[in-house]
Amino acid sequence: MADPVAGIAGSAAKSVRPFRSSEAYVEAMKEDLAEWLNALYGLGLPGGGDGFLTGLATGTTLCQHANAVTEAARALAATRPARGVAFQAHSVVPGSFMARDNVATFIGWCRSELGVPEVLMFETEDLVLRKNEKSVVLCLLEVARRGARLGLLAPRLVQFEQEIERELRAAPPAPNAPAAGKDTTETAPAPGTPARGPRMTPSDLRNLDELVSPPAPGIRDLTAPPGPAICP
Repeated sequence: MADPVAGIAGSAAKSVRPFRSSEAYVEAMKEDLAEWLNALYGLGLPGGGDGFLTGLATGTTLCQHANAVTEAARALAATRPARGVAFQAHSVVPGSFMARDNVATFIGWCRSELGVPEVLMFETEDLVLRKNEKSVVLCLLEVARRGARLGLLAPRLVQFEQEIERELRAAPPAPNAPAAGKDTTETAPAPGTPARGPRMTPSDLRNLDELVSPPAPGIRDLTAPPGPAICP
């Protein structure tokens, strides 16, 4: 039997190729996210077409992952997320009231417990009725990034982002960096902070959500305030 974790690398190798449209990037991200969730939970989610969103439409896998992220945070004594979710796990039919409730519960958890910015959120109908798959994909990638900081397996695309960040932090200053004492618009790093070169964003390896959804102008912090508790 093939190793599902090893399959993530093969999927991502295709996912970082240059594509002609944002829709092609979304398809690549769906494939990588499917491989990631299959590796975590032993699922059989297809990565292409509507199969990926259809497989998540009951909301059970999303809520299961929310609780996995919460447990990882507790293990590290992290402050966020602090609470998991209660959800219906059995006999849930896509499009049913229970499915919509599960998806809405996950969305509420992303907002109130994980603090996902509103610009990266999706609505229940986006997944249940597959109205906006791009929003669903971008939200799941952000959830995966935050879970990776707590030690959970990350999609290969997120692993690429982390590798690039490590390389940039370890890079020496550029040869033409401003001399000491020269007025610059950037704040000098604190003593002991590793030198960091100029930020590079190769088109094939930068955060793929930037390629499919330009950030809203003037928005800095769109984290929604904590809402009502999702579960006791």
